[in-house]
Amino acid sequence: MVSMTLQILLFSVFAGMLGAVLGLGGGIIVTPVLTLLFGIDIQIAIGASLISVIATSSGAAIAYIRDKITNIRVGMFLEIATTVGAITGALIAGMIAPQLLYIIFGLLLLYSALAMMKKTKQELPENVPLSGAAKTLKLQGEYYDKALDKQVVYNVDNVPGAFGVMYLAGVISGLLGIGSGSFKVMAMDMFMKLPLKVSSATSNFMMGVTGAASAVIYLCRGDINPAVSAPVALGVLMGSTLGARVMQRLKSKTIRKLFIPVLIYIALQMMGQGLGVRI
Repeated sequence: MVSMTLQILLFSVFAGMLGAVLGLGGGIIVTPVLTLLFGIDIQIAIGASLISVIATSSGAAIAYIRDKITNIRVGMFLEIATTVGAITGALIAGMIAPQLLYIIFGLLLLYSALAMMKKTKQELPENVPLSGAAKTLKLQGEYYDKALDKQVVYNVDNVPGAFGVMYLAGVISGLLGIGSGSFKVMAMDMFMKLPLKVSSATSNFMMGVTGAASAVIYLCRGDINPAVSAPVALGVLMGSTLGARVMQRLKSKTIRKLFIPVLIYIALQMMGQGLGVRI
């Protein structure tokens, strides 16, 4: 039992680092690791994963806000949609078979990876218009990029489209306990056309609220096991604090190159599990 706890802790540190760098939340690693390697029931794994999402947000968000990479106005506005979606997803989750959850998880991650492939050569968005909604809400911003050694000023586009995707991201979070960071990053990166680092940092900031909204329902259902959730939370918190420092030294192109293979591998593993096929 002690050995298993230590292994979960170590995996969680790695999950926290990766989640903080990519803006995906620790759940992207925690859920498949707990189910595929440790044989833990997926509902318990999702409960622990939601705790890891909150820990990732707590560890990484502080550093990103301090360095003014996080766009707090964007995060707070979009959090309205994700919180409502998270509650919806958590309520639906108890009615869905575990095998279907695996397949949904895998397909959504695979889609995110394929969408990201189209932008692997892009460092910063170019010629982005400032939409009327973004101007009214004052969502545009700027930050200092340590990797490029310059101040980056950016506009925000297609606010309604991103708001709709954020509701879906919240539903996915409640269903799968992954923080839905991949969809949050995608919405801000592809719809609002924010710089990838801003998308990642803002996603980390938002995930804690979304995860907490879903975690309450999982807690009431008895799907959060302290023996599993405690080492996950501790490991992810340590990893995300370190990952937040690493991300600022990386270029956006590098982050995308890390993002894609991780998503594809886990997507295939989870779909295989849902279909009863070992990949």
